[in-house]
Amino acid sequence: MVQQFANQGPQKTRMAVILFLKGSATPVVMYFENPQAVYAELKQLMKSPTPVLVEKEPIGPIKRLCFVSTQIAGLVLQEEPYM
Repeated sequence: MVQQFANQGPQKTRMAVILFLKGSATPVVMYFENPQAVYAELKQLMKSPTPVLVEKEPIGPIKRLCFVSTQIAGLVLQEEPYM
């Protein structure tokens, strides 16, 4: 069964920025044109002690997301296969 899926050729991949917010039970998965730049920006804001209002407009089902930078509990950049 595993052999069938292994021989399909190269898969397309996309990058997702996964955001963990304090007080939220589930992480927020966001897609951007340049996810590395957004990840670096949010990582820098996460280290800042002063609160900053962050507003992002990702691609996909989430149209707009607003949060305060001090509410970021964690941040992940994930590469995932898609069809």
